[in-house]
Amino acid sequence: MTEKITQTRQVAATQAGSRVDQVASELFSEYSRARLQAWIRKGCLTLDGARAKPKQKVYTGQVLKLVAIQELESEVLAQPIALEVVFEDEHILVLNKPAGLVVHPAAGNRDGTLQNGLLHFDPQLAAIPRSGIVHRLDKLTSGVMVVARSLQAHASLVGQLQDRSMSRIYEAVVTGHPPRKGTIDQPIGRNKHDRQRMAVVPSGRPATSHYEVLKKFRNHSHVRVSLQSGRTHQIRVHMLHLGYPLVGDPQYGRKAGGQKDWPQAVRDAVAAFPRQALHARQLSLVHPISKEHRVFEVPLPEDMRKLLDTLAREEI
Repeated sequence: MTEKITQTRQVAATQAGSRVDQVASELFSEYSRARLQAWIRKGCLTLDGARAKPKQKVYTGQVLKLVAIQELESEVLAQPIALEVVFEDEHILVLNKPAGLVVHPAAGNRDGTLQNGLLHFDPQLAAIPRSGIVHRLDKLTSGVMVVARSLQAHASLVGQLQDRSMSRIYEAVVTGHPPRKGTIDQPIGRNKHDRQRMAVVPSGRPATSHYEVLKKFRNHSHVRVSLQSGRTHQIRVHMLHLGYPLVGDPQYGRKAGGQKDWPQAVRDAVAAFPRQALHARQLSLVHPISKEHRVFEVPLPEDMRKLLDTLAREEI
């Protein structure tokens, strides 16, 4: 299913001299800047009837016209999947995603995803790109996420992600003892030997993580990590790069069986932990409509709490 969009806006005097894509994001605020840039390049968003470039300057009185086809999310099946709603209004939905739930359909996971559940929860999300999903968590990562329920909210949330005003704080359990605080500023890209994995590579995209040790145990640490960027597998890759992989990480972790000096209870708990010990604890954003600064926090899931309880018996 598709929806045809036809809208016209005029450049104000205060916008003169700005770039086409910047002005478009102000005049068509219900769409993300990335989507508007794509429409400009395709010729769907014109300036005085002519094709423009995203960086082209505009002048007072010029007319921006948008004629585009927006794909609706009808190809994704609505399915009754339990969702833990932390907050909702007509513009945003804040969820606590459990570990094991894939965010959106892809090869190998065509249904049974968060997106399928969202379309069942609110069928009107079919009119929003990716059913309102503006950021993702790995399948085996738990925690807080925000979903847009209107095009205006979608554009705002995407913009906050792009300008890094939306902040995310995670908690993780790692092997070893990192320094008490630190910043990891290393580019991340595809691992040249395994395209399914990411790695710190000189040609990668800039990525910055700030971490703080919350508690040290005999052989592990409980850490808090905040992201200044949002690259695929960023925390997992950055902590591995430092030499402190996440407990249970199936792609970037280390097997616990060879750690003969660990207490048996710890070895058993780590070996049995079914996923990377990573949880999105807190999400801070500006509400797209009220402009109120909101902070949403969800507690650690039971599996991580039990792991920490076991490690605490060996606390140092």
